[in-house]
Amino acid sequence: MLEALIFDVDGTLAETEELHRRAFNDTFSAANLDRHWSVEDYRRLLTTTGGKERIARFIAEIGAAQIDIAAMHRAKTDRYTALMAEGGIALRPGIGALIDQARAAGLRLAVATTTSRPNVEALALAVWDRPAGEMFEVIAAGDEVDRKKPAPDVYLLALARLGLPAAHCLALEDSRNGLAAARAAGLACVVSPSTYTVGEDFTGALGVRAGFTEFDGISGLNALIMGQTA
Repeated sequence: MLEALIFDVDGTLAETEELHRRAFNDTFSAANLDRHWSVEDYRRLLTTTGGKERIARFIAEIGAAQIDIAAMHRAKTDRYTALMAEGGIALRPGIGALIDQARAAGLRLAVATTTSRPNVEALALAVWDRPAGEMFEVIAAGDEVDRKKPAPDVYLLALARLGLPAAHCLALEDSRNGLAAARAAGLACVVSPSTYTVGEDFTGALGVRAGFTEFDGISGLNALIMGQTA
């Protein structure tokens, strides 16, 4: 029996990664760092989950002088929320309908993400004009766990807060790391790749579609689950 949907955020709820890339580059510029992440740079760096971890990897790769990674990440988060507030971001097609159908069907809604809680709040205000806590019963964010995706920690946290077994929940993701995290937590997972994750290996997903509209709503997701357990 499906009781809850657990959503990833970046790339799943909305195509946010390009806005993240812009925020990183704006932050580097403000700090007088002669660095710029190209689309290909960012695609490669996205295999490392978490903004602070991504900055640390990049600094290690280029052999830069000591940088306060936490302070830089805070500045990047401030820039990202400011850019988000300017508008121009929307839910991925099919996500709004899934959430509405899930709520109408009495399903519970949660988020399990490697991004920080302020970024989740910024997105919720931008696309729903409501706090994230009004849209999702449970929010498990990357700054609340020791290990980020592909480790299962954030999904395990979401499950603990929901008080539900993994078998009664379904994860929705856009990336290989997210799929791996969900599966390691015992969750079935459906995937729709985002702009930055097209072409990744999604072996182990319950279903993979080009867009979330192609899952045919809650009834389609239930059919996938029933097919798995039949």
